[in-house]
Amino acid sequence: MDANSNQIIRSDQVTHAFVIYEIKRCLFKPNDHFKWARFYESNSEFVQLSPEMQLDLEEDELIICSTIIDTDNYSLLTTQRIVTKENGIEDIGDMTGATHHDYGIKVKLEKFNYVVGTVLLQNGNEFRHFIAAGKAAAVMIYGIKTLVWSQELTDKQMLNLMRIWDKKREALNKALYEQRKNTKAD
Repeated sequence: MDANSNQIIRSDQVTHAFVIYEIKRCLFKPNDHFKWARFYESNSEFVQLSPEMQLDLEEDELIICSTIIDTDNYSLLTTQRIVTKENGIEDIGDMTGATHHDYGIKVKLEKFNYVVGTVLLQNGNEFRHFIAAGKAAAVMIYGIKTLVWSQELTDKQMLNLMRIWDKKREALNKALYEQRKNTKAD
């Protein structure tokens, strides 16, 4: 904790790894073949996949995920901000202190290509952003949800949670393997 504030000091690298880990954990496989929704392991991956997009990043800021409909309509979530360009008009919101995410009731309906959600920023403004519909919605929803949650955690807590989840997944995989093995033997 900083002596002059109640804000927990976290690194963008650990926050990025934590949010990406949670997005992957919550998605069905394969999880990187959606039309508009995507998460990024690195900033260079974003640049390679979307060279026409221009984004000025702060030092250490990392791109987490996006919903890109076209170059005039998209939302990008980073470890520090959310950027939405809607009908060619760009808006940027500071994610520090963001508290609530509303992703609308129609997200799960496949007949819609995307919906507009909101996140409540620290300044009290509801910030609009795009969410791909259907299963792809999990990318932006879990990206924002986990980034907001990460603000309550230290780097050490985030790293420990990832280790715990890995151990649980390994134990589950081992149990499933044993169950299949026993079923085949019968």
